[in-house]
Amino acid sequence: MSDLSKEQIEQALAEVEDIYLQQDLVSAGAVKDITITGDSVDLALELGYPANGYKEELTASVKSRLQELKGIGNINVDITFNIVSHSVQKGVKPLKSIKNTIAVASGKGGVGKSTTSVNLALALQAEGAKVGILDADIYGPSQPRMLGCHAKPDSPDGKTIEPNISYGIQSMSIGYLINDETPMIWRGPMVTSALEQLLGDTNWDDLDYLVIDLPPGTGDIQLTLCQKIPVSGAMIVTTPQDIALLDARKALKMFEKVEVPVFGIVENMSTHICSECGHEEHIFGSGGGVQMSEQYGVDLLGALPLDISIREGADNGRPTVAMDPESKLTLLYRDIARKTAAKLSLQAKDYSSKFPKIVVENA
Repeated sequence: MSDLSKEQIEQALAEVEDIYLQQDLVSAGAVKDITITGDSVDLALELGYPANGYKEELTASVKSRLQELKGIGNINVDITFNIVSHSVQKGVKPLKSIKNTIAVASGKGGVGKSTTSVNLALALQAEGAKVGILDADIYGPSQPRMLGCHAKPDSPDGKTIEPNISYGIQSMSIGYLINDETPMIWRGPMVTSALEQLLGDTNWDDLDYLVIDLPPGTGDIQLTLCQKIPVSGAMIVTTPQDIALLDARKALKMFEKVEVPVFGIVENMSTHICSECGHEEHIFGSGGGVQMSEQYGVDLLGALPLDISIREGADNGRPTVAMDPESKLTLLYRDIARKTAAKLSLQAKDYSSKFPKIVVENA
């Protein structure tokens, strides 16, 4: 007969930290069930974010701590994910078929925002989530090329459209509806209206996350989009270059003005490693992302290298995370995805769908 108790198990688990939530498992509410049979323990953990790439490490940490207890034998750890809907900015209603939206922004073009967006979406999927991507750059849509998908989407009823699917990711872009060489000579209100239609009229299929690849910049269009489109939180992509960081700070301030939380910064093209000799060089400077995160109190979610394979993959519709799932680059993207989703899981939940609808009728 074992002297083990659930209280002992819980006390031990309170000393095991989830490195992405930066909380212990008990405080994070991750412990859902503890079953003790003789000297065996069956433990059920539930995380609020997808973490396929972290399950093995977390299981090892849990077992290592529990094995220090006297009288403990076999330990079984079952880790599941429960991704729920979180609140968006005030005055904007979340969409029923999309639990959470993650905006990917940059203060200026050319920093790799769209490449980061598509690989983030694929990384979230690899971690265990159902994911879509909305190409919100009406003037310069790039997701069709990056996803290697150019088919015109179906419209079963003539009013709504089906998202295209590539690499298991649902996607929508103005690029699916126009010719590659057709310029979008539209003013701001038309762009905003088109984007709202692309978001609202697409039959998204029960997404855990929709990644929104925003157009570069912080002008009227970007501000209006952030005020009208439901956004759970944002990620800012920059390079270490001073001029890029200057514009990234403007993007950060824009999200503050519209009360959209910023999950953190991704420093793209952080360093370059020569494919011939292995020499590492900080072409665009160094330490800029760290300085910005410290200055504004936001996390540095990750630093991605300037690598020819990322560029070639994006240009040829073969994104890194999908085509090279075991590479170091993919592991970087997946770590960024886990950090982003974990930070989102700590935000206030959206309970609007649980509120009863009040209907007033004439008696």
